[in-house]
Amino acid sequence: MPVFAGPGLAADSGDQIPVTASVVQADAPEMLRIGTRDQLSASDVNLLIDAARALETPARAEPEGGVQRLLKGAGSLLGTPYRWGGTSPDGGFDCSGLVNYVFRTALGIELPRVSRDMARDGERVDRDALSAGDLVFFSRRGSRIDHVGIYLGDGRFVHAPRTGKDVMVSELDTGYWSRKFMQARRIAGV
Repeated sequence: MPVFAGPGLAADSGDQIPVTASVVQADAPEMLRIGTRDQLSASDVNLLIDAARALETPARAEPEGGVQRLLKGAGSLLGTPYRWGGTSPDGGFDCSGLVNYVFRTALGIELPRVSRDMARDGERVDRDALSAGDLVFFSRRGSRIDHVGIYLGDGRFVHAPRTGKDVMVSELDTGYWSRKFMQARRIAGV
C-alpha cells in the first residue's frame, strides 16, 4: 500500500474526520504529523496508521521502482492549492498541470499539457484492469475529456479537482467521479 503524506490529505466521500497529514523533514527520521486542517473519511484513518508504521520501518535496500516514485511524488503534493493553469507546487496546480509535473519530476516523462491531449498517449486500459500509476480521465460536462488524475490503486486516484479545493485523493468506484469516468491510459516507462 502506498504512503500518502503531504501538506494535507483529503478524501471527498464517506464519514468525515478532521485530520491533516504531513511529512516533516528534519535531521531526525521522518515523522507523520496529524492536525485538523482537512477532512478524511474513516477509511483514510487506516491509511494514516499504515503511513505512520511505514515511516517507522527502515527503508528496504532495493531501488525504488517507477510506480513507487510516481505515487510518492503525487503524495507529496497533497494539499497543494488548485489553480487554473497552474503547473508548480509554489503556484498551485490544475489537474493536467499536476499530472504533468508528477510524471516529469518523478520519472522524466513529458506529457501533453492538457487532459484531452493526454488521453491520446499511452495504451488504453479497461477500468477493471487499472494499476497504480495509470492515468484516469473524466468528463464533467458532456462527453469531452476535461479532467485527469493518477490512479493509486484500491479504487482511489489523486487529482487537483477544482477552484477552492486542494490536491486530494478521491474515490473512483463510487460517487461523483465514478459517474464521470471516461477512460484510462497506461503510459510507457512507468
